[in-house]
Amino acid sequence: MPDSASDPITFDFSLTEERLSGGAYVVAVSGEVDIFTAPDLKRTIAQAIEGGARMLVVDLTNTRFLDSTALGVLIGAVKRLRPLDGRLAIVNTEPSTAKTFQITGLDRIFTIVATRDEALKAISD
Repeated sequence: MPDSASDPITFDFSLTEERLSGGAYVVAVSGEVDIFTAPDLKRTIAQAIEGGARMLVVDLTNTRFLDSTALGVLIGAVKRLRPLDGRLAIVNTEPSTAKTFQITGLDRIFTIVATRDEALKAISD
């Protein structure tokens, strides 16, 4: 049996990026977004905005956990997009993540929908 203290730490986290033909940019996140993985999400979103993305979808369909660092990244994205007349929508179907948004009151700040199609419609209206 391997010694767990000497095993490398592995993070359950991945993200994919996709620029759609209508100008929207989708960042899909899987796993857990926490203090260790949130910088990757932040960097990806910042690069998208710097690259001209103004309609951004963050797809959390496969995300099981968000900590306060992750929430800060999402708030930062909204703050960066507002002066650029940009929009951000979040796709979320995970009940525990939805509860995090509700408890923090961020469900009133973010556009949170159940599907990617709804998110794309929300940012293009």
